Amino acid sequence: MTTSPAPQGAPDRMLSPSLRVLLVLAASVVTLAGVYFARDLVGPVALAIVIVVICEPLRRPLDRRGWPTWASTTSVIVVAYLILLAMGALLWLAGTQFARLIGDLVSEGGLADTADQVVAWLQSLGLDEEASDAAASVLDPTTLLGIVRSVGGTVLSVATALFFVCAYIIFMAVDAARYRQAPALFGATKGVVIARITHLNAGIRRYYIVNATFGAIVAIIDGLALWWMGVPAPVVWAILAFVTNFIPNIGFVLGLVPPAILAFVVGGWPLMLGVVAVYCVVNVVLQVLVQPKFVSDAVDLSLTLSFFSVIFWTFIIGPLGAILSIPLTLLVRALVLEGDADQTWVRWLSGDRSAVPPPPAPTPAPAARGRRRRRAGA
Repeated sequence: MTTSPAPQGAPDRMLSPSLRVLLVLAASVVTLAGVYFARDLVGPVALAIVIVVICEPLRRPLDRRGWPTWASTTSVIVVAYLILLAMGALLWLAGTQFARLIGDLVSEGGLADTADQVVAWLQSLGLDEEASDAAASVLDPTTLLGIVRSVGGTVLSVATALFFVCAYIIFMAVDAARYRQAPALFGATKGVVIARITHLNAGIRRYYIVNATFGAIVAIIDGLALWWMGVPAPVVWAILAFVTNFIPNIGFVLGLVPPAILAFVVGGWPLMLGVVAVYCVVNVVLQVLVQPKFVSDAVDLSLTLSFFSVIFWTFIIGPLGAILSIPLTLLVRALVLEGDADQTWVRWLSGDRSAVPPPPAPTPAPAARGRRRRRAGA
């Protein structure tokens, strides 16, 4: 008995699902390791791409009015630079005011008195010396001065990154003018890919615009409330509330802890509880109840994946990853999952509400028996 030979070009052995998963994981680890070691380059490039994507719609009305390409490209670059200038000004203002605030508290001895009160309170509760020393070290002036120095170094590194971002924006804005011709040239063959890229850009753009709008509202309300309650440097904490609004899920906590600790140092428990109450009311109402209704269509990520993406991308590319976590996660999903019909269920698990299985094919109706009998009789 002879067997027919296998067709040429067909693999002798198909990869098992477990082996494919291992290969995908290995390739992912290698890729992420490369991104980790090149994060000083990847972070500014990602920030520049996001800023150009946000500013790119400004080109459309200018093109409709007949502006030359170089003029509309220059307009995009100018708006992008204004965004960077505003970011740098906010960082500079917050950094200088925070350093001045810490210097005033150290010179007046308020931090030392508060640290002694905290230690005495912990010891009255029966806690050992290690816990008391750990709590006291948080409010130790030397520790806080070290934080100020580290913040200064961080601001310097951010300024260096912004310099590279400015250069990247020029090149990307020029290339974006040429990429606008892609639908007309490749729409027939690459229409699906172009549609995915367009949908991704629109989602990123809407995500940041909505977050910036609600962040400004939250920052103004929190800043005015802190000023009314007498918390020092309300402008610093308003800027912090605005910046942390771009960090999903845990941004509220990051923006609350510093002003709450300062309120405890200045006014004790009553002032701290007042700050916590104001932040909870304002941020929960706006960020938890209202804002998700505006960004859900743009993001379509599960809460678990959103929270994990903040931690993951912060580890991969540094603090900038916390702000860019949602766009980077959307980019990975668009590149890896959206082009594969077999991964629809994985997209659904990630929170994509448009990822639904295709309807089952209709079964063909059986032929009528009477028709068969008439054909047999004929």
